[in-house]
Amino acid sequence: MGAVRLRIGGHMVDSDFQHTLAKSSSLAGTSLHTGEKVTLTLKPAPANHGLKFRRIDLKDEPFIDAHVSKVQKVERATTLAEGSVKVHTVEHVISALTGMGVDNAVIEMDANEPPIGDGSSAPFVECIKQAGLEKQESLRNVYEIREPIHKEFPNGSILTIVPDKKFRVSCTHAGPNGRMTQYLSMDITPDTYENEIAAARTFVFYEDVKPLMEKGLIKGGSLENAVVIRDDTTLSKEPLRFENEFVRHKILDIIGDLALCGKRFMGHVIAVMPGHASNTEMAKLLSAHFAKQASMVKPVSIPTGKAVLDVNEVMQILPHRFPFLMVDRIVDFEGDNKCTGVKGVTINEPYFVGHFPGHPVMPGVLQVEGMAQVASILMLRKSENQGKIGYFMSADKVKFRKPVFPGDSLFIEAEIVKIRRNIGIATARCLVNGEVVSEADLKFSLFAP
Repeated sequence: MGAVRLRIGGHMVDSDFQHTLAKSSSLAGTSLHTGEKVTLTLKPAPANHGLKFRRIDLKDEPFIDAHVSKVQKVERATTLAEGSVKVHTVEHVISALTGMGVDNAVIEMDANEPPIGDGSSAPFVECIKQAGLEKQESLRNVYEIREPIHKEFPNGSILTIVPDKKFRVSCTHAGPNGRMTQYLSMDITPDTYENEIAAARTFVFYEDVKPLMEKGLIKGGSLENAVVIRDDTTLSKEPLRFENEFVRHKILDIIGDLALCGKRFMGHVIAVMPGHASNTEMAKLLSAHFAKQASMVKPVSIPTGKAVLDVNEVMQILPHRFPFLMVDRIVDFEGDNKCTGVKGVTINEPYFVGHFPGHPVMPGVLQVEGMAQVASILMLRKSENQGKIGYFMSADKVKFRKPVFPGDSLFIEAEIVKIRRNIGIATARCLVNGEVVSEADLKFSLFAP
């Protein structure tokens, strides 16, 4: 899948790499449920930091990870907690950061709930655009959904995620007795998020207002930050921003709640009558799914610089086995992009039975395979690629200069010249006694099994 480049607040966003904010940016206002005054500041964070809230109004200024494991309550909003420290109504700001392509940020607040603004995530989008985005050196670890994930809920909500090469959301919203039924389906990119989703405001049915107030909620609610639906009419400070504004806000919430799973993913989310409870339950399923996939792969510590990997360590990295493992040992790493492997060619190789009787010669195609396996080790040594499998895509400029016989030690040198997400391009060559016997330019891709 090729890289996506989009312009956000004057900056080009390369979807292959993680991004943080270029500088800090703040906004102030009133929170929806507690009604408190609050200032929120979005700050840059290092690669692989993720999104974290910070309560600077409390002693020691504690952090709370924006992760589903911290979800405490999901009544009309999503609440995170770490011990006695809480942050309420986190979905709008997380949705904005995720939708606009921010992977790493600190969300500082001097109260326990972000400002509600106009009830949408547009104020947070503007805050992000004022800060600008900064590309980081680490690649994004985007999980590809490979099989459907499905869950139905007692309240009628249904959520399904099916494989897709993009992040897409299809949502059907239906109120009580089918009122205000709306449907929308779209690919979610920073561009579509900013222009089609961010401005959609939160809404409430008139008959729900009194029960919510009796529970001590929506203390900061007003017609300036929410749309009230009474019978078949709407009450708000301004007209509806979209004909189907309600389902757009539901998609806004889905993006924020599912981001709590801890990873970006490629997949098509199909939601019927979603809510924060069903969204966060699906985020838990996603998180468990990712953990299960990771547990199937034993982590391997691959050294950098001058290093040696024996055949047992090679087999922890590569899936190949007899008779198709073409690397006996890695004898050298040079930086992050070069390494040298060795294949001891013996008369016991099974292919010598037919290639050729009376004149055994190692097939050139197996020399190319050996080059691809050594190059794959270079890609798989990166932490984000561990547990994946390298698939051969093409070989160019292949040359066979001298035959390889039983008893030869085949030294295989590989250098990665380009990496684009899960695609690697390498140059490689095989040597015997210091002389090049074959060489090729290789292209291969990595996928999770």
